[in-house]
Amino acid sequence: MKYKEQVISADDAVFWMDGNGRWHNAHGPFAHKKTIAYFHSAVKRDAGGFYVSQFRDDRLEKVYFKYEDTAFFVFDVITGDEITLVLNTGKRLRLDPDGLFVRKDGLFMQSGEDLFKFTDRSLLKLSRRIEYQDGRYYFKDGDARRVIPAR
Repeated sequence: MKYKEQVISADDAVFWMDGNGRWHNAHGPFAHKKTIAYFHSAVKRDAGGFYVSQFRDDRLEKVYFKYEDTAFFVFDVITGDEITLVLNTGKRLRLDPDGLFVRKDGLFMQSGEDLFKFTDRSLLKLSRRIEYQDGRYYFKDGDARRVIPAR
């Protein structure tokens, strides 16, 4: 069955995401955990930007939304032989120390075309591996220490 697509622009969307990965509407931050989890799991990106989508009756509703920095966030960190990042979308990604950078006091990771911002919770879990010395941030990887560049 083929669905018609209904596209709603970011300017017409009634919700948005802040720089900490929290969803908002005109009434304030979303409060219901299931709604928040659903929205995060539905985030996708195409040439038009970030959007969430759902099927409604005989159509696919695709809603682009406004956001700060990025709509991809690292919500959790699993440490072991490798460091695995748990994203707001539910996907998992291996940490790439070479993709890390600092911008406006936030830690980010670039992976291909995707940009991920670390939440406070995920930063706490990485805190043993991050050092600040002489105005620079470093990522400790075993005995190695890599500069985390500022952008």
